[in-house]
Amino acid sequence: MPRTDTVTGSDNHLGHYPFEWLGPHAQNKYAATTEAINSVPSTHTALEGPRVQYEDVMSDDKSLGNWLNLIWTHGFCFVDGVPVNPQATQLLIERIAFIRHTHYGGFWDFTADLTFKDTAYTNEFLGAHTDNTYFTDPARLQLFHLLSHTEGTGGDNLMVDGFAAATQLRHENPQHYAELVKHRHPWHASGNDDTCIQPSAMAPVFSMHPDMNSMYQIRWNNYDRAPKVNWSAEEQSSWYDAARHYNEILQSKEIWTKLEPGSALIFDNWRMLHGRSQFTGKRRMCGGYVNNDDYISRLRLLKCGRENVLNNLGNIRDDDQNPYHYF
Repeated sequence: MPRTDTVTGSDNHLGHYPFEWLGPHAQNKYAATTEAINSVPSTHTALEGPRVQYEDVMSDDKSLGNWLNLIWTHGFCFVDGVPVNPQATQLLIERIAFIRHTHYGGFWDFTADLTFKDTAYTNEFLGAHTDNTYFTDPARLQLFHLLSHTEGTGGDNLMVDGFAAATQLRHENPQHYAELVKHRHPWHASGNDDTCIQPSAMAPVFSMHPDMNSMYQIRWNNYDRAPKVNWSAEEQSSWYDAARHYNEILQSKEIWTKLEPGSALIFDNWRMLHGRSQFTGKRRMCGGYVNNDDYISRLRLLKCGRENVLNNLGNIRDDDQNPYHYF
């Protein structure tokens, strides 16, 4: 039996940690020194979801460009009139670009089970989170299409605009905002025996664009955050105060929706947090991921034209007419 140490939390919860784990995760004396950037992200909060029609998106490039722009502007969009089968849903995603393959596969068509040892594949409640925090390059777009839900209830989906929540955090407590920019964290996916994925470098909750001086990506997933050693106890306490504040704002901004067969939901995984209520019965879902670069390339070309995109290569001026204001 490995030796363990027991820690009692403030709520009397007991945590048991092997000594072999405690040693590598002992705090060191070095504090993180990355300077926090306090810029407020640009937000476009949408309280009512924009909608497009499947046939329009599939048959017309102008409608496709409008769809992608709605996702950029609002962070998400519904697609109505989707044939209720996985083949049509896959074609919808591929209208943007190729589907990103991960350790979950490419296109998903699944029901609740523990094949991947991930809470997303259960019927349990899932709090608001972003996916792929453990990847060096998290997928940008994510699409869900509920194909069926029989013999049960629940399973409502929640969405939260992480940028809008970050703006509120910045206004209420700039130091808390700075904490979530400053401290980079390790993330991981290691539920299956053959998988232990970690990003090539630690990353903060709020990532700031080095050229645009604004937030461009959020990583928020309490299921995936790994132990951090390169900070002091004081820094750790300050970060958790900030994280609790941000979490409170997120919970206050939750928007719940009931997905229906025939209406797909696509959202920006770098901006929008998603979750799900507990459910009973059999629920069949399909969908997939699209990479950032492929989505933004398609959006720029459709909205701005190839010649304009090429003429502005390297242009990082803050101008709405600049194709590179999509990033």
